[in-house]
Amino acid sequence: MTTFGWRSVSPFFYSLLFACLLGGCAQKAAPDPTLSWGPERLYADAREEIRSGNWANALKQLERLEARYPFGKWSQQAQIDTAYVHYRDGERALALAAIDRFLKLYPNHESLDYAFYLKGLINFNEQQGFLANLGNQDLSERDMRAAREAFDSFREITVRWPQSKYADDALARMRYLKNNMAQGELHIARFYFRRGAFVASANRAQAVVRQYQDVPVVEEALVLMMMAYDKLGLTDLKADTERVLRLNYPNSKLASKGLDLSSKRRWWAMW
Repeated sequence: MTTFGWRSVSPFFYSLLFACLLGGCAQKAAPDPTLSWGPERLYADAREEIRSGNWANALKQLERLEARYPFGKWSQQAQIDTAYVHYRDGERALALAAIDRFLKLYPNHESLDYAFYLKGLINFNEQQGFLANLGNQDLSERDMRAAREAFDSFREITVRWPQSKYADDALARMRYLKNNMAQGELHIARFYFRRGAFVASANRAQAVVRQYQDVPVVEEALVLMMMAYDKLGLTDLKADTERVLRLNYPNSKLASKGLDLSSKRRWWAMW
């Protein structure tokens, strides 16, 4: 039987191996053309990539900027822009991680109002995606946490920086989100009522009245509470709720005819 050993290897193999070890078989990486760039040029290039929508290239430049200049304004600006790039690239989790890191590291930064505004936008657009993809799924199966987090971020701006250039837009988005969340709670209350869970329905409707006092759907929430109390035989609570309804909505047509809970209308269609 023939065995294989090092002595049986041809001299050509040794020559080839030696050449590879010397680097003949290895390809050297191309030098980084940005090595000599200063922070201004790196940032300017990153901004140009952002304006062009080249998110991957923009991210590379921002990573270089933060790695080479880890202290001071360049690193801070790179972190904010990194969050924005992830947000525009549809990477919500990465965007939130980046902006939360910035907020933790620089709680007194001069651009903190923008950081909160960006965080609000990230969650606001997540809520928009939720609305667009809801289809026929019951809201009771969905989580509106993104809407609440967006609302809290926008509220932070209006409370801490009422003169900020982002304050007016934050207020408008808060109004939208407030109506949105109230409608969502009312939808869940309807869901419970249709399934005979009248206590749960009354509690959800009551949450709308307590938490969202100045939104249009409060009238519907009060009527739904009356209907749920009627089903439960709680006549005193029904009478109290009706008094509140007629006091705040003296011309209410819903007070006498009630709500049409068989409707399959999409509650977000009002937007």
